[in-house]
Amino acid sequence: MSIRQQNDAIDRLAMTYLPERLGEPSDFEFEWGKVEFVQRVWESQIEDAWRVDLQVHAMRGARLTDAEGLREFLIDYHEKDADWATEPLGDNGFAGEREAVVLLEPGLAAEVRDPFGRQGIEEVKHIAAGIRLLEL
Repeated sequence: MSIRQQNDAIDRLAMTYLPERLGEPSDFEFEWGKVEFVQRVWESQIEDAWRVDLQVHAMRGARLTDAEGLREFLIDYHEKDADWATEPLGDNGFAGEREAVVLLEPGLAAEVRDPFGRQGIEEVKHIAAGIRLLEL
């Protein structure tokens, strides 16, 4: 598979790796549960409909103090059961079936989601591992 190295950024987070097969990007800002989100969504047109290829959320909020607090927040946000099956990812992250989440510092996290299984969990983990905080 061909890849592209890219320094795309959202909300001071650089995405150093993205797969080539992503469609058109769109950015959105919103707040949920006292956490501010900046979201980038890539979509591709398939026949007469648009399909989400990938989502990346930059999340900022006091609730995001550690990996466990982040997980608890996302259980609420994504309406998951308390026994949501996740596995550790690095020192401050975790991965589920179609998402990978990293806590970059207290109060700042990133989530990479593949809601329709278009990229695969290994690609999602690779993207999440390449997210870096940009210095001002």
